[in-house]
This record gives sequence, C-alpha cells and structure tokens, in this order.
Amino acid sequence: MTSDDSAVVELTDVRKEYSDSVALDGLSLTIRAGEAVAVMGPSGSGKSTLLNMVAGLDRPTSGSVVVNGEDLGRLSETGLALYRRRRIGMIFQFFNLLDDLPALDNVALAAQLTGTSPAQARRRALELLDELGIAGRRNVYPARLSGGERQRVAVARALMNRPALLLADEPTGALDSRAGEQVMDLLLDLNQIGQTLLLVTHDEGLATRCASRLVEVVDGRVARESRLERTP
Repeated sequence: MTSDDSAVVELTDVRKEYSDSVALDGLSLTIRAGEAVAVMGPSGSGKSTLLNMVAGLDRPTSGSVVVNGEDLGRLSETGLALYRRRRIGMIFQFFNLLDDLPALDNVALAAQLTGTSPAQARRRALELLDELGIAGRRNVYPARLSGGERQRVAVARALMNRPALLLADEPTGALDSRAGEQVMDLLLDLNQIGQTLLLVTHDEGLATRCASRLVEVVDGRVARESRLERTP
C-alpha cells in the first residue's frame, strides 16, 4: 500500500432521490490516496447513502461516482459485485461474519470468491490474522469470539484482496470502550502505512483519533470540511 496524490474517490454533484425524500443533494467529494476521511453528521443527513454510493450498493439519480478510476455508473450489477470483491474492503458495525465458519475461513472466503485457490487464500488469511494479533483464534467460530476479536476478523477479511479503499461504517459502534480503542489503533496503523480509509461515524473520538480530514454532511450536502490534528 502506497500513498500519493492521486484521487481514489471522486463524487461529483451526486444526487440521490427516493420516492419521498432526497438523500444526497449535489454532493461532491474527493479522497486522495493515503487519506483517512471521517464523515459525520446528524441522523438522516446522507452519510450512509454516501457510503453506499462509494461501495456500489446504490446508484445516484444524477452525478458521478468514480473510484480508483472506475465510473461506477457504467458498471452492470455483475460488474459492481466484482468491484466490491476486488477493489474495496468493507467493515461493518455488526461484523457480518458467517456464524458457521471459523475465523480463518471467514477471512479466506473473501479471496476465494475472486478465484484465489483455497490453499493460497488460507495462507494469506493466516498472515493477516497473525498481523492483527489473533492467529491463535483462527479456528474459533464467531459466537466464541469477543466483540473486539470479531471486528479484527472483519478487518482481516476486508484487507484480503489488498483493496485500494477501505470503507468503515460505524466500526466501533458495537464495541465496548477497550475494544473500540483497539480497533481505532488498528485503523490508524493501517492508514499510517498507506491504506486509504473512508469512515462513517457518530463517534467524534474515532474521527479525531484515526482521520486526517473531517467531512460534515448536512441535508445531503457537504456542509464543512476540516483538517484534523490526530489525538495521541
């Protein structure tokens, strides 16, 4: 993972209309390689819709979403599925692990879905779990893992295919304070070695700890942007 000045994410005048509401109203945002950007705002402001646009889970009514040079509006549903598997990693508030697979297989599956052999995928998965300090829990099923351990497994899964962009949706929201601190440290470490991050959060502590830029979204628009001095 390397950092340069190239744009990884470019949202240009993005509007998203639903039958009874407007979620995004001409929102524009650029995220450059190696940045860690936190998006905050009140409930219903458009934060989750913004994340879904970048993840290719939703399409804009108008405007464009370009990630790593790929115009998502030009991709078919199959193309979007391949984009999600190969180009981005996603971390969710409630982990989204498969209960019937142990930690190692939960992580390895992400690479197997892109055509990597099971043996290669398991080697890569074990390396990641070791880097994240939980290789000793590789054969444990999610129900027997702590919240912090489950989120580390989820982070390993998100990193399996060496994504250009890591998306995190309230990554500490379901964790106690100690586990939340550990995940913050992990995200900060990843960004410091060049991983581009987009975080959506209500947690100001997460934003100031992990992000280099804060974007505040109100009524579907970017209301304010500011550089952050990370707290130690």
